[in-house]
Amino acid sequence: MPAAKKKRQDQKEDDAKVYPEKMFYQIREVSEMTGVKSHVLRYWETEFPQLRPDKGSTGQRIYRAKDLNLIKRIKALLYDERFTIAGAKQRLGSESRPNKVQMDLKLGLRENHLLNTIHRVKRELETILQMLNRP
Repeated sequence: MPAAKKKRQDQKEDDAKVYPEKMFYQIREVSEMTGVKSHVLRYWETEFPQLRPDKGSTGQRIYRAKDLNLIKRIKALLYDERFTIAGAKQRLGSESRPNKVQMDLKLGLRENHLLNTIHRVKRELETILQMLNRP
């Protein structure tokens, strides 16, 4: 089987994996479930501010389902989509920010009058500025 086809097949199998329903996972379990080595997970914690697993009373990392999803997303960005660490950080940052929606302000007559006055004053000030800048 060609390497690219095998990689796609492995990805499909990885996507189809059902993780055991637990509240918390140890780093060893996360490593086995995601296919990402423990030292890489620890490194990603230093690079991606979104990935901050809690630490238990013994100091061991405690991962939750949201952490597993984030690790899977980081892995896809880095390994499948070939992002750099910086690019993956930027992409994750933009994905986590809500889309800004321009509000449609329906101004009444009074507000429209104020807006027109502001625009008129601005034009007059620009004209005065042009006059002052003439030699």
